[in-house]
Amino acid sequence: MNEKRMPLSAIETPAVIVNMDVLESNIAEMSRLAREAGVRLRPHTKIHECPDIAKLQIAGGACGIEVGAIERALCMAEAGIDDILIAHPFYGDHKLAILRRLLDKPGLKITVMADMIEQAEEISRVGQALGRAIPMLLKVNTGGDRFGVRPGEPAVRMAKRLCRLPGIAFQGIYVHESGGNPTPEGMDRLALEAATMAVQTARLLSKEGVPGAHVSVGASPTLRATCALLKGKRFPEITEIHPGHCTIGDMWHVRALANAREACAAAVLCTVMSAADPRHVVIDAGYKTFGADSLIQYQDMPGFFWQGKPSFGSVQGREDLWPGRISAETACVQYMEPDPAPAKRLRIGDRLEIVPNNATLTISMQEKIYGVRRGGVERIFTVAGRKDRTPAV
Repeated sequence: MNEKRMPLSAIETPAVIVNMDVLESNIAEMSRLAREAGVRLRPHTKIHECPDIAKLQIAGGACGIEVGAIERALCMAEAGIDDILIAHPFYGDHKLAILRRLLDKPGLKITVMADMIEQAEEISRVGQALGRAIPMLLKVNTGGDRFGVRPGEPAVRMAKRLCRLPGIAFQGIYVHESGGNPTPEGMDRLALEAATMAVQTARLLSKEGVPGAHVSVGASPTLRATCALLKGKRFPEITEIHPGHCTIGDMWHVRALANAREACAAAVLCTVMSAADPRHVVIDAGYKTFGADSLIQYQDMPGFFWQGKPSFGSVQGREDLWPGRISAETACVQYMEPDPAPAKRLRIGDRLEIVPNNATLTISMQEKIYGVRRGGVERIFTVAGRKDRTPAV
């Protein structure tokens, strides 16, 4: 242990901390599952937006990383990460300028995504101007109903059009499943349906003579179900998976079965500002720290409400506390027992660690994350992917 490291008590609150033991365990589990399934792991980094955590994932066995918006790729490339997949299709001059900037970096492999010919044609023009073929995947919608063309014949028709574009190197297809019932059986079913549609589409492409060896599927809630399918060699066409949130975990993904509660690595460290009311205490973090995601989509699950209120997180080590009233810069954490014993009462100045509902939102509002181990700060991570920190083109 480094005796000179910052003690946890020296961190100014509110702040986001990440338990290094839990983070490393999550990274190791993701890599192990992918390795046993015989596929590449390309974690989505939207949960942390941090190049140093991405490097830990690559050191743990990931083949590269994935980002959502193209802007998020800049900080990762600047940090020396050399294999980046941009998961969201993009369009417009500003986005293309960022693409050019990325393509100018020696040794950097950038793979882009499309689900419309209009996006691909713009990227094609960039590739032609640079005298190179830009790797591209076709995003296929297997039921998430966000980006993507439908699987089967619609995907085959679009893939053929992409293959005819100069300046494009068509690589294959990409699926990101979502939805499903938050039960083990529901996740098994969702994983099977997504893998089946992806592989059926890949087989159609091969039958039609369309080159495209890349077939990726995956999401955090279906990580274990997908890897179990692939470990059984049922879908040998699938080459890559791309879960993201289970690196860090949050209460959303506890409910979605992506993480156990103890596998949530991040928490908001906050301080009790007032204990004047016997029914609750007031902390120095509100929705400007936690975000405002109440996870209302899970309102029918048992324990979602207490006294008519949803929670904005879960207090570490205190199941008797309910963080259920939140405003801009403060929040109330309520005692669930009507008259708690003196030993259970919080005092002004006490600190709480609260696992947020949506860690992506929480981390995106921070400039740094404190990596802690055994009561001290082991390292400080920069949240370089924050939108307001993205370098200008």
